[in-house]
Amino acid sequence: MDEHYGQLDGESVRAVTLESGALKARLITYGARLTELWVPDRRGNPADIVLGHDSLDDYVASKAYFGATVGRYGNRIAGGRFLLDGVEYQLDLNEGANHLHGGHQGFDRKNWTLGHLTPTSVTFHATSWEGEMGYPGRCELTSTYELTDEGLRIVMTAETSAPTVLNMVHHSYFNLAGEGDVLAQELRLAAPFYTPVDAELLATGAILPVAGTPFDFMASKPIGRDIAGAPGGKGYDHNWCLSEAGVALRDCAEAHDPTSGRRMTLRKNQPGVQVYTGGYLSASMPGKRGETQHQYGGFTLETQKFPGTPNHPQFPSCVLRPGETYRHEMLFTFAAD
Repeated sequence: MDEHYGQLDGESVRAVTLESGALKARLITYGARLTELWVPDRRGNPADIVLGHDSLDDYVASKAYFGATVGRYGNRIAGGRFLLDGVEYQLDLNEGANHLHGGHQGFDRKNWTLGHLTPTSVTFHATSWEGEMGYPGRCELTSTYELTDEGLRIVMTAETSAPTVLNMVHHSYFNLAGEGDVLAQELRLAAPFYTPVDAELLATGAILPVAGTPFDFMASKPIGRDIAGAPGGKGYDHNWCLSEAGVALRDCAEAHDPTSGRRMTLRKNQPGVQVYTGGYLSASMPGKRGETQHQYGGFTLETQKFPGTPNHPQFPSCVLRPGETYRHEMLFTFAAD
């Protein structure tokens, strides 16, 4: 189903609803964004397990990237500068002296074009222009969501007219209870290493083992168990290093809510995953159904290239060249026990 959601700069923002079995998703063209994801609990009662807002105006005003397709480079680039093929590029600075999630006018701020639509899938299209936010090359983009009886597949693709750096990220915040905070929800990450950050949340370039640290989620544990030990006092906002990226989907994460029984697994083809536990969410931010956001109200699983990769050549490459196709795939599956 395709319907009018709101008006932005003279353009209609469209909303689509996908359904498959007991699962239902709602998406909008603004940011190629997932706004609702309804999943049943152990008793068959559905809840919306992603955070968001009630209106287009709230999404436009928000800086939390709820449910958005983020880019051109998801995560942070120190100073907004990088060197590519001997040329230095200066990007838009939108987080102090640094570049975050593609800048002030990143992919999350685009009203994407609605493409192929079926009862269970939708593809959004957009163009990222040469020089946009300082990036080289014109990129043609797609973001596809496909609902099945068991889960949700997300595929993001890009092709470029000139060498560029690119890291498209899906930025949903999950709460498997559909309410409250996520501190008692359990998380496992297939990640024996992580990339530490400095006081500005910029990757230092190091890759460290998680063993013996608050970042060890190799065995499932409550998100809140060791959260006080994460530097900065606002919980987790860090990249974990997963198995080598490639064409095949590999194990990434499993989350479980003991109260509702909802269980979510994630497989991916990217080398890292950013887990942000919503430490900067607050009651000053509008939520859904007339409620407000609150600290630790959700967690992200942003599969990705590593943060700051354009300036850390030891990290897996984020360079995209003409003739190549970037393909980022995520497969979420849901169950209840």
